[in-house]
Amino acid sequence: MQDTNTSFPETAANGTAAPEHAHTLTKAQLKADKPTWCPGCGDFAVLAAYQKLLEKLNVPQESIVTLSGIGCSSRFPYFVNTHSVHYIHGRILPFTTGLSLTRPDLHPFVFIGDGDAFSIGGNHFDHCARKNVRMTVIVMDNQVYGLTKKQTSPTSPVGFRSKTDPWGSKVTALNPTKKLISSGASFVARTIAANPAHLLEMLEEATNHDGFSVVECLSECVQFNGGCFDGAVPRKGGEFPLVPDDHDVTDEEAAYALTKKRFPGYFGVYYKSRRPTLNETEAEIVGQAESRPKGLLASEVLMSALERLT
Repeated sequence: MQDTNTSFPETAANGTAAPEHAHTLTKAQLKADKPTWCPGCGDFAVLAAYQKLLEKLNVPQESIVTLSGIGCSSRFPYFVNTHSVHYIHGRILPFTTGLSLTRPDLHPFVFIGDGDAFSIGGNHFDHCARKNVRMTVIVMDNQVYGLTKKQTSPTSPVGFRSKTDPWGSKVTALNPTKKLISSGASFVARTIAANPAHLLEMLEEATNHDGFSVVECLSECVQFNGGCFDGAVPRKGGEFPLVPDDHDVTDEEAAYALTKKRFPGYFGVYYKSRRPTLNETEAEIVGQAESRPKGLLASEVLMSALERLT
């Protein structure tokens, strides 16, 4: 089931038609600095899929914003030639909320890791999800803090040995898809960097969703958690079970039930619903406020506001 309402607006912030781009957007135009991840990192596949996605969408380059927090995955803004923001740890979602609400002519893509998303930034994730802010978020989950050289993350499994848990983690791992659905995200999907075709498909569906869309992407950290996702890679003896064909993506309870499957779990779109975005409701409130003083002098507007306070 495809959304017919793309989340790339056709009008600029001032209500005028968005400027037409004179050429086809190419991968060469989207390249920036050379990626500095460790050889074999799953994030390379995510970057390649993102570039292919932007080529396929062929929207004006100036309409795209690439944002991130802190972590290996958060180096994304340096590797793509778009508007970019590299923000502080765990706080990129409230920053992106402000951008999304004030610049409806832009489409924000947020790239974050499992720690940035579900640890220091977990609170913000919950509220962005329930408010249904228009943005696309890609969580590159490698079940470890890789940038700081192997600490236990919120998604690390029980028994995981790290510098913070040399005896093996005793804490139950967080289930990202379960958390996202229960938080109120209006689009939740799951994929893996080792399957580029499926990854691109999920990114495209998430981008075309009008609302808060999230894709959890298993992205292996070969340096500090190598082989952690082999069970989801058929060529390594694993399996890649897709979300059942008869699954109703609009059924929240059915989506929640899918999250209970043990690793490797299901891959595909878990949940998708169309409900008003915070962007729409805020625009309506602003429009009503701006309509009230029309035709009034500034002094009359001031006196009216003072009367409401008394």
